[in-house]
Amino acid sequence: MNQNKIETFVIEPEDANIRLDTFLAEVYPDISRSFIQKQIKSGCVTVNNNTVKSSYVLKPDDTIFADFKDTRAEAPAAQNIALDILYEDNDMLVVNKPAGMLTHPTSTEKTDTLVNALLYYTNSQLSDCNGILRPGIVHRLDRNTSGLLMIAKNNDSYNFLKTQMQEHNVVKKYYALVCGNLKDDAGTINEPIGRHKTKPEKMAVSPDGKPSVTHYRVLERFNGYTLVDINLETGRTHQIRVHMSYIKHPIVNDTLYGGTKLPVKTQEQVLQAYSLKFISPFDQKEHHIEIGFDDDIIKTLNYLRSKK
Repeated sequence: MNQNKIETFVIEPEDANIRLDTFLAEVYPDISRSFIQKQIKSGCVTVNNNTVKSSYVLKPDDTIFADFKDTRAEAPAAQNIALDILYEDNDMLVVNKPAGMLTHPTSTEKTDTLVNALLYYTNSQLSDCNGILRPGIVHRLDRNTSGLLMIAKNNDSYNFLKTQMQEHNVVKKYYALVCGNLKDDAGTINEPIGRHKTKPEKMAVSPDGKPSVTHYRVLERFNGYTLVDINLETGRTHQIRVHMSYIKHPIVNDTLYGGTKLPVKTQEQVLQAYSLKFISPFDQKEHHIEIGFDDDIIKTLNYLRSKK
């Protein structure tokens, strides 16, 4: 059944200074940019109760009202897919998403995602703040990135966790195997990230992008490769992949951003979200969850260590 998508957004300072159609394309990754632009042109989107062009540059506190007609989105189906649950209470879950699995359905892939599995496990008791295709999803991981994700069972917990993330009080750490030998044992990349100008499937460092900060620390060095621990201050789409590629150390096997392919079969980029520190809305206590290396990292480390 076709669905209308009606939502209101108030622009935070970190989302300002980008085009209206760019903002909506990031909010609705399942909807094409051309469809969004048609909806804006037809008056289905207003800013501060006024119709504007797709190129309108957003300002802090702007209020967007979007009434998208006939997006052809359908509620995802619940599927009995095994979940690796590391933490659960009445309000939230932390799950370990495997590499190769989409976090949520898209307009072209509607099944076998983490959301399909979550709907079955929770009997569809998930927050609906993030749209029809992303129930419960507070933040996401790329298909080929494995690791820890927080899931909200209700809207209060979603808002509680989202606020923590916006205030940079959630600590997310990643393992990444990158190409080349980093000069320094630790460093920070502070470069804004936005949509690539000519390749919509990619992100890029861009002067008009959103503020993005990545900290890294070397864990182990190999001949031409480095294992790093990464701590994110912000959570932009493809942030680690873009930042590491920007400093000429793309992630191993990440063909989209120029990573070298090793003769080891992995799901693509060798990247894992291994650590989460957060306060649960249920008990108001801090929780810290960590997991060990996933299979892709173990395989690549074994290969590189054999070449030392």
